[in-house]
Amino acid sequence: MRRTGSFAAVLVLLLGGYLVAAAGDAVAADPLISQGRAASASSTENGGTPASNAVDGNNGTRWASAFSDPQWLQVDLGASATISRVVLRWEAAYATAYTIQTSANGSSWTTVYSTTTATGGNQDLTVSGSGRYVRVNTTRRATQWGVSLWEFQVYGVGGSTQPPPPTGPIVRVSEFLADCPFSHRLPDDPIIYPGLPGASHMHSFFGARNVNAYTNLASLQSGTSNCNPSIDLSSYWVPTLYYDNQPVEPVTGIFYYLGEGVRADVTARIQPLPLGLRIVAGNAQATAPDATTISRWSCLHHNEAGAGKDFINCPAGSMLESYLDFPQCWNGVDLDSPNHKSHMAYPVNNDCPSTHPVPVPKLRQVLRYPVNGDPSRIRLASGRGFTMHGDFFNAWPVAEMERRVRDCIRPIIKCGVNGTP
Repeated sequence: MRRTGSFAAVLVLLLGGYLVAAAGDAVAADPLISQGRAASASSTENGGTPASNAVDGNNGTRWASAFSDPQWLQVDLGASATISRVVLRWEAAYATAYTIQTSANGSSWTTVYSTTTATGGNQDLTVSGSGRYVRVNTTRRATQWGVSLWEFQVYGVGGSTQPPPPTGPIVRVSEFLADCPFSHRLPDDPIIYPGLPGASHMHSFFGARNVNAYTNLASLQSGTSNCNPSIDLSSYWVPTLYYDNQPVEPVTGIFYYLGEGVRADVTARIQPLPLGLRIVAGNAQATAPDATTISRWSCLHHNEAGAGKDFINCPAGSMLESYLDFPQCWNGVDLDSPNHKSHMAYPVNNDCPSTHPVPVPKLRQVLRYPVNGDPSRIRLASGRGFTMHGDFFNAWPVAEMERRVRDCIRPIIKCGVNGTP
């Protein structure tokens, strides 16, 4: 009996020690650091399956991609973190081959896990790496559909705490902006006529310096900008305006990024503009002010002068204003298209159409020219006022674009050039 009692006592002690050790391991387990963070993806199947669904903590919502390989989904942890575990909760459309990668800057990636024999379901992966960004990069689908995740969870130590709610008065306008003055003039267009200097009518460029016919994403990223904020390395350009056949440049170039023009629930799922996206708005070939004329003209501080698709007569002391809204619905796949327009679309009934399911910030270009009076003395390099058009080549740093969408656009807060209220 004594031996039995001693054995039982030892067993109790051993079991107690195991439970203490197990409890210690549970306490020491790294926390979930990806939930609620800014997420982006290579594509989305439709407007109801955005990247943010995979980090919302809700197993009833999902991210789904377009029906092609490869695809990726990434999350911004807010700051560098040490990553110890990644959990993938696949929907039926899973990937058989993928990698888990980390990055300090969102552009250079290190692989911390790789497989070519995945079977879907819930995959709990032990990894070792560090970085601010973590992504799953899929290279082979298991089905004819895309790939789809209910949840993408990253565990580790670090990152940043969620930003506190802004203090002080909040202006409920979904907006951030870049103030980019005139930079230079050239008869070049790196979107329409890449690699063909002098092939275009004269353009006035804003933002990125030294843009020419040979400009590409790499040259924008390695260049400098006159924008405020200077981190906006994007290029914006329009046909040069002439008064009495002399070129006149705007005294201001403001480029607003807006969440307006769609329903509130669509604004809440707006995705960052993808790096390298090119957009052309307006119709340089227009022969009359028709439905393809997206721009409008008005007079600074003189609403009584009206507004129109062609130049208007602004009173002395005023300035001629140009407003141009770019399309805000992306097809989720292409950064450009053969006609430089079909990968983008304008909303229909305050939502993005099924052909272009990804809502992105609406770019609004506002230019003020120091001219007024007789509109017959004014022309654009492309022709009459209704031929006004704009080109945009996105080179915002990925993290900064994501932060502004998260902190300004989705919560409907008016932010300044620094991306804060």
